[in-house]
Amino acid sequence: MLGRDPSIIDEVRARFAHVESCPFTGERIFFENAGGALTLNSVVETSAKFAAIPDNQGRDNEASKALDAIIAKAREDAKTFLNAKGGQVILGESGTEMMFRVVSAAIMAAPEGGQVLGSTMEHPASSSPAQKWAQITGKSYVAAVHDNTTGTVTADAYRAKVTPDTRVATIIHGSPVSGMGMDIAAIAAAIREVAPECFIIVDGIQHAAHGHVDVSAYGVDGYVVSPYKMFSRHGYGLAWVSDRLGKHPLNNLIGGPEDRWELGTRDTGAYATFSDVVDYFTWLGGRVGGQGSRRQLIDAAAEAIHAHEKDLTDAIINGVGNQPGLRDMPKVSILAGSDNPAREGLVSLNVAGMDATDVVSALRERGIRVHARKADHYSGPVLRPLGLDSCVRVSLCHYNTEGEVASFLGAMREIAG
Repeated sequence: MLGRDPSIIDEVRARFAHVESCPFTGERIFFENAGGALTLNSVVETSAKFAAIPDNQGRDNEASKALDAIIAKAREDAKTFLNAKGGQVILGESGTEMMFRVVSAAIMAAPEGGQVLGSTMEHPASSSPAQKWAQITGKSYVAAVHDNTTGTVTADAYRAKVTPDTRVATIIHGSPVSGMGMDIAAIAAAIREVAPECFIIVDGIQHAAHGHVDVSAYGVDGYVVSPYKMFSRHGYGLAWVSDRLGKHPLNNLIGGPEDRWELGTRDTGAYATFSDVVDYFTWLGGRVGGQGSRRQLIDAAAEAIHAHEKDLTDAIINGVGNQPGLRDMPKVSILAGSDNPAREGLVSLNVAGMDATDVVSALRERGIRVHARKADHYSGPVLRPLGLDSCVRVSLCHYNTEGEVASFLGAMREIAG
């Protein structure tokens, strides 16, 4: 829908900064979106605008009242994007920091004893606070085991580990290593069948830029994103917490509102840039033929994004034009298989006889930016069971093109022989 209409993809690319060139190295293809997506031009403009404003919220002047209104609008915009019917939206310094805050608050709010449930698929942004705070509170930590073949963790895997005394559960929505999306609604339902009062927290950091988010449909208590991975900027993370979890902030000021999660003066510019992101989704939804409410337009945009990114990853794997795909390169292996319907804009690979870092360097020399994931505390739980010490991560977004994929495949044919 995007790639098949050159006028739309050109309009999309025109809305982002540094689409075709790096300010430090010049022309390049950007396939490192899982490390941080391109930034909307509107976000750049908004950031500069609000960086210059000296006023703070909560004062008796018109500038302060305007800032309060901008923050309130951004909270509602975020709820619309997440399809949250209640609860509250809060900001912190990063997505990882927000995961720590939300998970720790949930564990502290839960009854004594019992277990905290996660999975071997997770990023340490969720598994670390879950394990640390389980130990602090005297709870056990249990991990559902992911499927090496599919690069996913399933509802059945959680069902095998959940118990009636499971107090808190964490789920990763999209893996930044395997590139696969998880069925959050099915996993949450499996947990609630056995532990209906369990607090369920979702790490949406990798997924949010690539497909639908619907916290109301999932029936969860927390959802966290990193805005710099969804077209905003560095320096803040965003979380939604349900009404029942929202009354347990863990850290707040004595004498202040008991349900207030945010500490100190807010960065109005951060909030305003998230509104820019939601505005972009609504514009895109209308541009691809969506109609109706802002939420309906966001849904239309998400559908178009997912479809275009599937076209791109299919082209990487199967080839484009007269270019053979990765599956036809004898030395190349693809994590989680060549035909995986759970894939979300990301292909991880290895080249026989080459270290992943050397492949990344060879692609960089050809003007293509990707990243190597190593079997460390970030990616080890996924890579080590496969007998891998690293992989090359090729991560796309909806502003990438089939022409860029063709260039990548030409480069890989040279590198992989």
